[in-house]
Amino acid sequence: MTAAGIARLAGVGRAAVSNWRRRHADFPKPVGGTEASPSFALADVERWLREQGKLAEVPLRERVWQQIAGHPAGAVTALVHAGCALLLVRDRSAAWPALAALPDERLTGVLPVALEETLTERLGPERPVLTPTVSALAPSVPLLRGAADLAAEMGGVRPAFEFLLGRHLDANPRQYTLTPPGPASLMAALATGGTASRAAADTRAPLTVLDPACGTGGLLSAVERPGAVCGQDADHDLAALTALRLALSAETAADIRVRSGDSLRADAFPALAADAVLCHPPFNERNWGHDELAYDPRWEYGFPARTESELAWVQHALARLRPGGTAVLLMPPAAASRRSGRRIRADLLRRGALRAVVALPAGAAPPYGIPLHLWVLRRPVPGERPGAELLLVDTASEHPGQGGRDGQGRDGRDSRDRIDWPAVHTAVRDAWTAFDRDGTLAATPGESRAVPVIELLDDDVDLAPARHLPPRAAAEGVTQLALVRERLAETLHRTRELTPAPLTEPATADGGPASRPAATAGTTTVGELARAGALTLHAGGAGTAPAGAPVAVLTDHDVLAAQPPSGTLPDGPPEDPVLLAAGDVVVPVLGGGAAVRVVDTPAEGAALGRNLQLLRPDPAALDPWFLAGFLRATANTRQASSYASTATRLDVRRLQLPRLPLAEQRRFGERFRALAEFEETLRQASRLGEQLVQGLYDGLADGTVAP
Repeated sequence: MTAAGIARLAGVGRAAVSNWRRRHADFPKPVGGTEASPSFALADVERWLREQGKLAEVPLRERVWQQIAGHPAGAVTALVHAGCALLLVRDRSAAWPALAALPDERLTGVLPVALEETLTERLGPERPVLTPTVSALAPSVPLLRGAADLAAEMGGVRPAFEFLLGRHLDANPRQYTLTPPGPASLMAALATGGTASRAAADTRAPLTVLDPACGTGGLLSAVERPGAVCGQDADHDLAALTALRLALSAETAADIRVRSGDSLRADAFPALAADAVLCHPPFNERNWGHDELAYDPRWEYGFPARTESELAWVQHALARLRPGGTAVLLMPPAAASRRSGRRIRADLLRRGALRAVVALPAGAAPPYGIPLHLWVLRRPVPGERPGAELLLVDTASEHPGQGGRDGQGRDGRDSRDRIDWPAVHTAVRDAWTAFDRDGTLAATPGESRAVPVIELLDDDVDLAPARHLPPRAAAEGVTQLALVRERLAETLHRTRELTPAPLTEPATADGGPASRPAATAGTTTVGELARAGALTLHAGGAGTAPAGAPVAVLTDHDVLAAQPPSGTLPDGPPEDPVLLAAGDVVVPVLGGGAAVRVVDTPAEGAALGRNLQLLRPDPAALDPWFLAGFLRATANTRQASSYASTATRLDVRRLQLPRLPLAEQRRFGERFRALAEFEETLRQASRLGEQLVQGLYDGLADGTVAP
C-alpha cells in the first residue's frame, strides 16, 4: 500500500505519514514502489499503527481493496478474480460455505472447475474475455475469501463489486473515460423507452442492446430491461470487467455477450440487428481505421474524413440496428458543425436517420469543460417516409454545470458539476416523447424546437441547438432586468451599511498603544486542540446515499464560491458520510486557505465533500466564528501550507490561533461574523452587477432595450 493508503487508514493527511517515517525508526520499511512513491506491506503497517494507538482495526473493505491494489498480477486482474469469486458466491450460494471451509491448497484445486461451470451458465461457453483468467486464480485465494466476506458485510455481491471497481476507477482517473450515471441513465431511457415504431404492448418487452465501446459497462448497466446485452471494447481488461459487472447485476438477463477488440476494425457482432445501441465513443481519434476501411459497407451515409472518427461510430451504430431501432451516442459539440462532416450530416438528415440533437450542460461527462451533445438516431424503415423535422434541445443554458471533475465518486460520479439531472432528464424526455409521437413539437424559446430539415441543409449543415432556438420573450427579458436593477440597488445600500467603521489604533489612558489580546496571548494549534478534546477533525469525500434518499454534498467549490451545497452523494454500497451540523467550521485543504466557512442552517445535514476538512468545536471551549476567523489569516495559512506538489495543500492541524477565554473569543467572533456578512453582500452585488451589465448589452444588441 502507498502512503496515501496509510493516510486513509489512519484518518490523517499524507504529510503526517511522511512525518512518521522521519521521526519513528521502527516505521515499516518500503517493500516496493519507487523512492518518490514507495509501497509498504499492509500487515506491517497495520501492526505499527495498532502499536502506536493510531488504529484499532483495518476495516474489511479497506483490507480487501489493499489486496487488490497490491496484487502481483495488477489491480485489474485482481478485480477480475474478485468478480469471479463473487459470481460463484451468488450462483453457488449453497455450495460456497463448504468450499470456503477448505484449506487454500484444496480450494485452489476445486475452484477453477466450479467457476468454469458458473461462468458457462451465466456467460455461455464462448467467453473469450474471461477464459484466460480462470487458470490463474491460485495466487488470489486470500483475496477471493476476502471478497466473499465483503459481500456478506455489504449485503450482496453487486454492491461489493461496485465498491471495489469504484475504488479502482477513483484511484486511476486519467486511465479511463467514464460515462457518469446522469447521462448514462438519460441515454438508456431515450434508446429503450419505447418508440413510435414499436407497438404500445411491446414497449416493456426485453431488448437487445449493444455498446460497441463499452469501457467498464456504465451504459449497459443503466439499461433497465435488457434481453440480450452485447458489448465490445478494444481494451481486453475493460471488456472482462464489463462482463462480470453485467453478470453480477441482479436485473441483467443471462444472455450476456461481451467481446474484446476494436469495433470499427474487428467488429465482434457483424450480423447483429439490435433494438438499441448506446455508445460513448472515443473523441478526436485520428487512428480509427480511415485507410483500411475506405470501402466498408457501413459507410452508408458517406465515407468519414480522417478527422471525423465520431461520424464513423455513428454509422457503425446505425449499421447494427434493426429497422426502426434507436441509437443514442454521446458526441463532442464540434461534430455538429465541423465542415469536414457536413455532407454526412446532410445525408443523415435527408434520409431521416438523425432524429434529435441534445446539448447537455458542461460537466456532464468527460471532457468536463465543454457541453457535450447527445445524438438520437433511428435506422430508417424501408418504405417509410423520412421525418421532415429534427428535434433540437438545449439544456446547457437552462441547467448550467460547472465544468470539472466531480469529486464524489465511482464510474464518473463527480460533484463539481452542478447539474440538476432530474430537471435535465424531465426536459429532454418530455421533448423527445412528444416529438417521437407526433413528428413535430411546438417551440419553447431558448429550450427546444422541431426544426424543418430543409432549413438545416445549407452550406454548413450546422446542427448546434443554440444556433437554431428562438430567444426568450423580449418582455420577459426587460422585466427581469428591471428586477435585477432593483435588487442591485438594495444590495449596494446594504453594502454601505455593512462597511466596517473607520479603523483606529486603540490607545490606553496615557496615550500609549493598547495591548492586543490576540497578540499577547499564547498560541495553540488545531492539532493540539483536537488532542485536548476542544474540537474534533473529520475528512470529507466518503459516503453513499441511502436508497431513494438523495443527500446534498458541500463541495470545495461551494466553500470557495460561498454557495449552498450543490453536489449529491452517489448511490452505492452503504457507507456513512460525514454530515454537517450548525456551528461546524469547514476548511478546503487545496488552494492555500483562501476560504473558511462556518456551517449555517441551510447547509446543515449536507455531507462533507472531498478535499474538505471539518472542525467541530466544543461550544463550551471554542467559538466557531473566532476559530474560522483566525484560521483564515494569511500568515496562518501560509505557514501551514505545503508546496511540495503543483497544488498548495493545507495541513489543518498546523493552523494556529491564540489562547483566549471564551468571552474574549466571542468578541472576536462577532467581528468576524460581521466581516463575513459584508463579504457575502459584496459578492452578491458583483453577481447582480455582472448580470445587469450583460443583460443590457444583450438587450441593446437584439433590440429589446431602447438606447
